[in-house]
Amino acid sequence: MGDVAKDLISGTVGGASQLIVGHPFDTIKVKLQSQSAPLPGQPLKYAGAMDAVRQTVAAEGPRGLYKGMGAPLATVAGLNAVLFMVRGQMEALLRSESGASLTVNQQIVAGAGAGVAVSFLACPTELIKCRLQAQSALAHSGSASVAVKYGGPMDVARHVLRSEGGVRGLFKGLVPTLAREVPGNAAMFGVYEALKQYMAEGPDTSKLGRGSLIVAGGLAGASFWIFVYPVDVIKSVVQVDDYRNPKYTGSMNAFNRILASEGVKGLFKGFGPAMARSIPANAACFLAFEVARSALG
Repeated sequence: MGDVAKDLISGTVGGASQLIVGHPFDTIKVKLQSQSAPLPGQPLKYAGAMDAVRQTVAAEGPRGLYKGMGAPLATVAGLNAVLFMVRGQMEALLRSESGASLTVNQQIVAGAGAGVAVSFLACPTELIKCRLQAQSALAHSGSASVAVKYGGPMDVARHVLRSEGGVRGLFKGLVPTLAREVPGNAAMFGVYEALKQYMAEGPDTSKLGRGSLIVAGGLAGASFWIFVYPVDVIKSVVQVDDYRNPKYTGSMNAFNRILASEGVKGLFKGFGPAMARSIPANAACFLAFEVARSALG
């Protein structure tokens, strides 16, 4: 089996592990991000992450925490397979000789390249996921967009294709998606390699145990969000914005309006759940990838 196929299979296994562990946290993150600022004298629908969990479970049951998982589950093979496959090919291009270890800087470059490629798959997937996750929060805000009740991922896709400009509508938010994925993956893979080399006390990390891989993967995932979280907030609000009566004219307009109305704090809505998700989800992803890649030889 060639390296490309091994990376594709291992990336799929890693991505599935990441999704199962992390999706409930992601649901809460998007709900907190997409709720509008309340009218004067009125409280926010969700007072915080735990309140969002309680309200979601009370209204929709535990299944509500997994709302919108169909879209990423259906495409998890493509997203994570492409991410790890492109990263593997970038590693091969950057490697000075066969079998040589890459430096941290080279892993940063490889991660950035993988981020470019995966953005074009992530954008429509994220749009569908965010629309489903944000429905109840948008309903509370009185947004016109909730006139459309999505029955599932395919229902969102059909509506966008029919009523929001065809295929182009599925790529709404591509610019902030690229602005998230490129630096985010550069940071994540760079930190992952730096931590592995630190724990291995050298460039040969092949003897690291699973505990070390879990720690490195979890902290690497956290670094992704630390670098790009405000961009993710912008992406989410742009993607759930109403097509016919948009609140924002674009990414920069969304940034300026959030900053003006909510301050810097508004750019970090849902940061707690994102960080809480990133550590266990990415620990699971990297461990599953490494174990699968090792098993494939």
